[in-house]
Amino acid sequence: MAGLRLEGVRTRVLRPIDLELAAGELVFVSGPSGSGKSLLLRAVADLDPHEGEVWLDGTARSSLPAPQWRRRVGLLPAESHWWGDKVSDHFPGALGKRWTPSPFLPGSSEGGAGGSVRDDSAPTHSISAPAANRDSEAAPPSDLLTLFEWLGFGREVLDWSVARLSTGERQRLALARLLANGPEALLLDEATANLDPPNRERAEAIIENYRSERRAPVLWVSHDPDQRRRLGGRRLVISDGLLVPES
Repeated sequence: MAGLRLEGVRTRVLRPIDLELAAGELVFVSGPSGSGKSLLLRAVADLDPHEGEVWLDGTARSSLPAPQWRRRVGLLPAESHWWGDKVSDHFPGALGKRWTPSPFLPGSSEGGAGGSVRDDSAPTHSISAPAANRDSEAAPPSDLLTLFEWLGFGREVLDWSVARLSTGERQRLALARLLANGPEALLLDEATANLDPPNRERAEAIIENYRSERRAPVLWVSHDPDQRRRLGGRRLVISDGLLVPES
């Protein structure tokens, strides 16, 4: 179980920020446009110039090569990057990844003893995993395909051209790409902003499932006050370059 700790993290618009997330903790960050929300996440991911240090489970970011750090602390940007022509180009080797979501998403009444380990402080959701996932003979052949199905896609999505994807489809597939890499902590920048309500609920439930199963700390930038209230966790706001509790 890994916690995430920021010590004196400072960017061109943020004053030094100290913040600690326990393993499995959800922390929302909000604030006006230009206040530095995305810059904060990019600093934690070591993508932009900044000052300060970040620790993951006792390991300093400065002690690891940047690519290794970014595999452990995964950033989902507001606008995902796509470098290949096909969706499959962005999931090399991911069909063999071993993260297995719980048989049922958080809050499903059918989960029983075989469901996810629930965090009693976490909100509940009404979505359950697709019926095929409850039948071992009909289950998709890999964890990634199960994740695709939960996000509303079939196996054929791997053959789709990136150019044909809508904004919402890109956002859902970027989330799948992030989780398939199995990061120990999540940095989410408006992770559901472009999704309609059903797909937003799917994405929220899957993120909550991952957080609960992996005990991953989640630092989530969200402009949606209803979402922040609905999912719970700590709520902070950037004010005058500092992180303060949301009123």
